[in-house]
Amino acid sequence: MSRNVVISGGGTGIGLAAARAFAAGGDRVLLLGRRAEVLEKAAVPGALTYAADLTEPQEVRGVAGFVEREFGAVDVLVHSAGGSGLLEPGAGNDDPLEAVAHSWNVNFRLNTLTAVLLTEALKPRLAEPGGRLLFLSSIAAYRGSGSGAYAAAKAGLHPYAHDLARELGPRGITVNVVAPGYIEDTEFFGDAMSEERRTRLIEETSNGRAGTPGDVVETLHWLASSGAGHITSQIIQVNGGAERGR
Repeated sequence: MSRNVVISGGGTGIGLAAARAFAAGGDRVLLLGRRAEVLEKAAVPGALTYAADLTEPQEVRGVAGFVEREFGAVDVLVHSAGGSGLLEPGAGNDDPLEAVAHSWNVNFRLNTLTAVLLTEALKPRLAEPGGRLLFLSSIAAYRGSGSGAYAAAKAGLHPYAHDLARELGPRGITVNVVAPGYIEDTEFFGDAMSEERRTRLIEETSNGRAGTPGDVVETLHWLASSGAGHITSQIIQVNGGAERGR
């Protein structure tokens, strides 16, 4: 049976790979992102697209209205929007405290607020029973991210998911988080990844390779399946053993 699948950050990287996988399985997919041209270029067969800034409540209301008109119920909601802030405009001045405030605000808005606002807007539309709510976190939530801002923003999704799992469980809806390690072929690092850092990240794994969007998508796809109906309130790490499960 075809499901209705909504994916934020669906125009690139893991979100796009997930969209292609769900669409290939016969599901109806809606891609969300800030850049309309990127969503259109993604060209996922049969997918709908809607451009919106998910940090803005009014634009999220627009998404909710579109989903209600086009889908009605949402069977699977995947939060793939986010980033480290490297691709965002800078603070605009040299004041060190202003730079810190800017970095933390940007990371919170990109990684936490987008997921929270979209979830709250679409929560009434989640299919019951059988709805699946999936968040993308990061290995950084366990070990830090250098500045701390990105890691803290991703880690903030974990207690939110646990609260949602308790709230939505009686409706037959599961809530889980997937926390990837180093994943190649995404926009996450921009042009900032040095070969030395790439080598170090791969050496941290137990299987000696970088992750791919497909590795994460397979996990998301399984968590969205009927076979994962008793899996909820879990943080699933996909990192080749770079960080121990706990």
